[in-house]
Amino acid sequence: MSPLRSPLFWRLLVSFCAVNLLVFVLGGALTHRFIEYTSQRDIDWNALAQHAEQAYDGGGAAALQGWADEQHRQGIHATLYVDGNELLPLRLPPPVRHMLPQWLGAGRDALIQPWPGAYVSIQQLAGTDGKPHQFVGFAFAHDRVPERTRMAIFLGVQLLLSLLLIGAVGWWVARSVARPVEALRHAARRMAVGELSARVDPRWDGNDELGQLARDFNGMAERIEALVAHDRGVLQDLSHELRSPLARLQVILELAHHAADRREADTHFRQAEREIARLDRMTGEMLTLSRLKGDLPGMEREAVELVVLLEECVATQKISADERGVSLQFAHGGALVASGNAVLLRRAVDNLVSNAIKFGPYGSRVRVELRAQDGDAIIEVRDHGPGVAAGELPLLFRPFFRGGNARLAEGHGLGLTLVQRVAKAHGGEVEAENAEGGGLRVILRLPLLQDDDEPHVSGA
Repeated sequence: MSPLRSPLFWRLLVSFCAVNLLVFVLGGALTHRFIEYTSQRDIDWNALAQHAEQAYDGGGAAALQGWADEQHRQGIHATLYVDGNELLPLRLPPPVRHMLPQWLGAGRDALIQPWPGAYVSIQQLAGTDGKPHQFVGFAFAHDRVPERTRMAIFLGVQLLLSLLLIGAVGWWVARSVARPVEALRHAARRMAVGELSARVDPRWDGNDELGQLARDFNGMAERIEALVAHDRGVLQDLSHELRSPLARLQVILELAHHAADRREADTHFRQAEREIARLDRMTGEMLTLSRLKGDLPGMEREAVELVVLLEECVATQKISADERGVSLQFAHGGALVASGNAVLLRRAVDNLVSNAIKFGPYGSRVRVELRAQDGDAIIEVRDHGPGVAAGELPLLFRPFFRGGNARLAEGHGLGLTLVQRVAKAHGGEVEAENAEGGGLRVILRLPLLQDDDEPHVSGA
């Protein structure tokens, strides 16, 4: 992922830029206010007026000029007015020059601040010549401080603000990152000790990478909890189901060991072979279910011609149907192609057709139909057997569930569970319902191959 598309990167960048801008603005403002405050307290305008008067009385205009030059070097511009006449030229900003006659005409001492950082002082003096004198002084606060000193103050203020603001913002950013990380760590620790229900609190489910990580962790935790719960349930069911055939097998072998003659022993051994074959089928189906429980990551897919696949399945099951006196029919509305694994799809259809044949009474029929509906392929298997009790329909796809009709046919209760897993692995679904007129109807729905997909076409 590019850093420019990272919300966390932009959060850090914006915070850094905001701190720098704030430091620059506040540093300039605080430096200006500090210099203005110290300059205002540092200038003694009354003393300056007395010194100017003394210089003029002692040496006239020339001495006053020398004194004014010295003050100018310190950032103060000053002169004396005698009878309203300016003794030394004084450079003043136009607004100040415009208002000066009015201020002088007031005839009183005044300290005026025409704008922040600028000061105008007017002092009334009594000259030794008996004439009224007036002192006029003007200064900018920043002119009172040498440029090097101003820069040192500015840098010092900025350094102090940088330490304070960067520390505060850094603490906030670190806290915003550390808290969801700590929540993830706490949840991971809980899972590590076996608490599979541990989740990251939804309040840390933000829009940045940490929020995405929290969502991914919760999704992973939910998946792990579901898989472990499934495995535990399957193991419990399997241990229960294996107990009976293993006990029967032990009894059969014991009987064969104590048989009176070879013929009796052979009978027991053939019965033992049937039990072993039953266990083998159950183990095979359990292995298939175990493979399907992970949604078949990396499952090889191909274009499967469903008409061809169903014709082969029906042909294979026809022998079993004939043995039980069941008529097996297949109908379709034309070629349909699905994307998936042909071996697994054939296994699922075989289970559906085999179940329908097993529960169909002698002389009944089983109908297999293929049609298209709403962009999906519909495989419907309909028998005319006893059906299923309404309360048992939602349980048909649970592992090892056989229901009230289990006595009518052999099985392990894994066939329909396998069909459901195959359907989910292919993005489809399966459902069962009692049909009108009796019997059960099982519908397997599979997505059809899209036009933009061009895998190799296979029949089975």
